Amino acid sequence: MFGECHAHIFMDGVDYKKAVQMHCRRPDEQLIRCHLKAYQDNGISFVRDGGDHYGAGVLARSIAEEYGITYCTPVFAIHKKGHYGRIVGEEFETRKEYTELVHRIAKEKGDFIKIMTTGILDFNDHGKVTGNALKREEVFWMIEIAHEEGFHVMVHVNGAQAVIDAAEAGADSIEHGNYQNEESLCCIAEQKTVWVPTVVTVTNLVGCGRYDESVISGIMENQERNLRLGYQKGVVLALGSDAGAYRVLHGKGIIDEYAQFRRILGNDPNLDERLAAGEERIRNLFRKSLENQA
Repeated sequence: MFGECHAHIFMDGVDYKKAVQMHCRRPDEQLIRCHLKAYQDNGISFVRDGGDHYGAGVLARSIAEEYGITYCTPVFAIHKKGHYGRIVGEEFETRKEYTELVHRIAKEKGDFIKIMTTGILDFNDHGKVTGNALKREEVFWMIEIAHEEGFHVMVHVNGAQAVIDAAEAGADSIEHGNYQNEESLCCIAEQKTVWVPTVVTVTNLVGCGRYDESVISGIMENQERNLRLGYQKGVVLALGSDAGAYRVLHGKGIIDEYAQFRRILGNDPNLDERLAAGEERIRNLFRKSLENQA
């Protein structure tokens, strides 16, 4: 089975607020072990976490080997004050504050840096991303600082121009990457940036009753078109489900994600090989050795 290249162990895929309450004083080890067991039961031996406020990812990493899992985490994600990202991390206002957060992650033995450069999909308005994207120059110095400190960088980003900015700034992986176009897909293919589309964060919402089905359908059509085009352009792809997000369960989310890739891309005999290559790149880039963390 493929690994899970984008998960949030502190969430449960069912009730975000309840899950947060479970970790608010200290990480709930029993719940984390339950999620790790779900990965183990599904033959998943690699998990890349997307960060949290509560130390859940760090605790998960410390016990994951008991379940035969290689686990990596950024400790927490980093976002600019006033922009999306508080749900999974810490904020900064100045370049100095950002650098201090990177140093803090190093001190807390984070495996990589995760930055948030845009908002999320607006499930009430097809084609819209919430909030405002960070300025191109900000994205460049954020990634440059992380690289200078020896970290690879995972970028939460949506929208074609924002994806281009992240890729040209040196992002090592693009997470989500909704509402792209041919130019942005060609850019990430040329830069050899790994794209983790997290398709099931949308497809698993079908029939939930929470959102307008016509909006969900429109987003899905856009995802499918871009995934096919990205595949044709030679984009490096890896499977990540955003496990822990609403209706995306730990252990099962990545199985759902692979099924959607197969539905969208068909029975291409090269698909598994390409996905394995993308995952291998993430495994190699996003897990610091103990020696490097010393």
